[in-house]
Amino acid sequence: MMKSIKLMGDQLTFGSGALKEIGNVNAEKFFIVVGGQSAFLHGTMDKVEDILVGAGKDFMLCSGIPANPSTSIVLNGVEKMREFKPDVVLAIGGGSVIDAAKVMTLFYEYPKLSFDLDFDTYKLPQSRKFVKLVAVPTTSGTGTEVTKAAVITFKKKNIKIGLKSNAFVPDLAILDPDLTLSMPPHVVAETGLDALTHAVECYLNHNLDDFTEPIALSAIEGLMKYLPLSYEENTLEYREKVHHYQCLAGMAFTNVGLGMAHGISHAFGGRYNYGHGLLNGIALPYVVCFNARDEIVKAKLTRISERLQVENFVETLFALNERLNMPKGFHSMGLAKDTFERDLQELVEDSLKGSTRRNPVQITPEEMRTLLLELMEH
Repeated sequence: MMKSIKLMGDQLTFGSGALKEIGNVNAEKFFIVVGGQSAFLHGTMDKVEDILVGAGKDFMLCSGIPANPSTSIVLNGVEKMREFKPDVVLAIGGGSVIDAAKVMTLFYEYPKLSFDLDFDTYKLPQSRKFVKLVAVPTTSGTGTEVTKAAVITFKKKNIKIGLKSNAFVPDLAILDPDLTLSMPPHVVAETGLDALTHAVECYLNHNLDDFTEPIALSAIEGLMKYLPLSYEENTLEYREKVHHYQCLAGMAFTNVGLGMAHGISHAFGGRYNYGHGLLNGIALPYVVCFNARDEIVKAKLTRISERLQVENFVETLFALNERLNMPKGFHSMGLAKDTFERDLQELVEDSLKGSTRRNPVQITPEEMRTLLLELMEH
């Protein structure tokens, strides 16, 4: 079967001080998409503005992008872009910020696009002609700086939807580990588990190919080693390693697909606004255990265990979550039992959508209900 892959945009710049590369971008008007207080409090935006002013660039801020950005957040950004008329969009922040910037950029270039479209069947434009896109992640999890995916919350539907287009792949990705040093431990844990979920679900996916297999396996190995160290010790070396391996996980999954942990995460995240990495980290061991009934998956899990020199990879995932002080399930995460029971039928239906459709083992609604009840027990 013929297949095409794309590992990144035109350029990937990495290493301490890599942020300075934004001053070399061949553009004049920078539309900067950024989150709330963090980038300002920790001096990141001061560095950005100093670089752009020094390079003689004009810029406009679009700040306050929240976690799990909604369609209205994106549309508000597009309106600002139409006023400013930028030739480059510079996204600085976590996955939510970069995902919002991706969709803003595409909607700006293609004014007829609307969130009322049926994205299960509608194919988004696959290229940009007028506006460059630069991504500078400040957390280490989504890999969105190299992927063709962007996740947006559709509040009217109470669900997060992953949109896909080659036009979402940033032209320039900048991995500067200096920007990750301000992450508190719980953010390190949750974003890192998001990256690990990308790598594992990609590796277990039946769409895996000879090119992405070694990338995904390397990402698993690197994250399993360095994520707990980065959580426990805030050093540039450990933060840089996780920053690189999460990017490798992004390169892999964007060309292969994910699985049921992401389907569940999008259902619960869209409804309750919990963090994406938190949900993925909790769900992953349970989902891997479910998928182990497939012989191909079982062989891959053996391969992972051999590489990590462990007896049982699922047990190792549970142990990692404990080391990272993660909740054991949705109940200990804070989800009220009565709220869960009230919404259970819709949660089952929503969890069967999205990435669950590409899970290596097909799951029935009854099996999904049982799995969600198990996740809620702890």
